[in-house]
Amino acid sequence: MADGTATTPAHPSRIALFEAIRADRGGPVATRLLQLVHADTPFVRREALDLLHSLARERPWPEAVDAAAARLDDPDEEVRRRAACLFGYHGQPGPVLAALGELADPLVRTTLARALGPTAAHLTDDGLPSVRFLAHLQTLRTARPARWPSLDAALLDDVREAAHHLDDIGHMWGRTLYALRREYDTYTLVTRLLTEPATQDIGAELARAACHDWRAAPVRLLPLLVRHRGEGVTPALGLALTTASISQAAMRTLGSLLAGLPFTPSPRARRIPSTTTAYDSASAAALLATKPVGVTRLAHASAIFEALLDAGPLTFRQAAQLYNLTFSRPGRAQAQCAPLWLRHAGPSALSRLLALMTPHLADYAVGEHYLAGLARMGGHARPALPAVTALIDRRTRIPVNDSTRDAEMRLDEALLAAALRTRRAILTDVPRRS
Repeated sequence: MADGTATTPAHPSRIALFEAIRADRGGPVATRLLQLVHADTPFVRREALDLLHSLARERPWPEAVDAAAARLDDPDEEVRRRAACLFGYHGQPGPVLAALGELADPLVRTTLARALGPTAAHLTDDGLPSVRFLAHLQTLRTARPARWPSLDAALLDDVREAAHHLDDIGHMWGRTLYALRREYDTYTLVTRLLTEPATQDIGAELARAACHDWRAAPVRLLPLLVRHRGEGVTPALGLALTTASISQAAMRTLGSLLAGLPFTPSPRARRIPSTTTAYDSASAAALLATKPVGVTRLAHASAIFEALLDAGPLTFRQAAQLYNLTFSRPGRAQAQCAPLWLRHAGPSALSRLLALMTPHLADYAVGEHYLAGLARMGGHARPALPAVTALIDRRTRIPVNDSTRDAEMRLDEALLAAALRTRRAILTDVPRRS
């Protein structure tokens, strides 16, 4: 514990500690960990609370909650914060509310109110602005539209002071507005917050959250971010500008506004160069002869089957291999081979192929491959245009899962760009009659 290895992910010390406590929460290891919450060294107390919090997530542990409650008035601020997190998120609402009413420390009270979630909604008359802000935000999440203006005003009244104890206010506010599908109201609030120097950083945080959520946000908000930068670019504003610069539409139409501003532009997505191997019909046939008929994955499948189709009809065995690559499982191979099966089997196969392909266009792992497959089909893929257009016309970002929200935004931008290329390819190609 003292050297920090017990809280280092995947470290043997951590693994051994977790295994011992999972096996027996009343055993000596668990008992010792609970005692370390009261150690003389603040660092050890912090580490012990972190471990207890992680273990309490797995299943209820009342003793861990009680240990955290005893440290809510700890002289170390970070210990108090971690104790409040554990007590607030894993304690019963009644005792948490009671502690919130009895304690005076703004950090602890704010952390407890945040942990209460919807239960905090009735704390709108609390004396601490950060608690009131959280209460109004919880109220907003379930309020009818008629109440939105008054709740927005209450949040704006408290946001400046609340930011002293809430370090991600823009992100929280943005997620709530996104859940309510209040895109244009988000832009209005960003404008209001950016106008006042005391709330500019909060406005930048909300603008960044909006760019992550709404495709049109970078184009709408980039001019505001630049106009209200003041005498310099604060870290919050710099992050917002970096995020906005991920948008291809914003950079295409407004990129010149960023010239000379001291911020870090978003790195362009790095494309992995294709390693397509050249095949003629003989080498393609020889390679396929070594593969089973039931093959479902094949590197360079496009080049292999294109070489054979250029030379003439596929043999029965080769056609069976292409069939299995196309219809056995979703993924990159299917996306690449579907246009080749259309070329082999003719227009009668089109409806079946499109039914396979269109459900995967918004899949961030393989969507670009399916879109590229439709693009190769050209005009034959016109029946898929509604699905491609729906992908383009989305106002919200496609839900994806990556390391950061900026990275997730880049994935959505890549799918959008691929969809635009596909639509152009379909609309500009006139399929020949067979």
